[in-house]
Amino acid sequence: MALKLTVNGEVRCLDPEPMPPTLEAVITALGHNPQLVVAEHNGVIAPCGGWASTTVGEGDSLEIVTIVGGGS
Repeated sequence: MALKLTVNGEVRCLDPEPMPPTLEAVITALGHNPQLVVAEHNGVIAPCGGWASTTVGEGDSLEIVTIVGGGS
């Protein structure tokens, strides 16, 4: 069963496993390395320690920011 979410302002359909999916599973299904992102779930910053137990449902909103190193 596909799950419709808004990710960074764009509507996306995913089929993550297991169902209902955890925030960690959704971040991985979107192709992100969970160790290199910060996530906001339904308007609240989600502490990474709770991603494995936070479920994501139909119509939820995620903002995912990737950490990028660099500089001089």
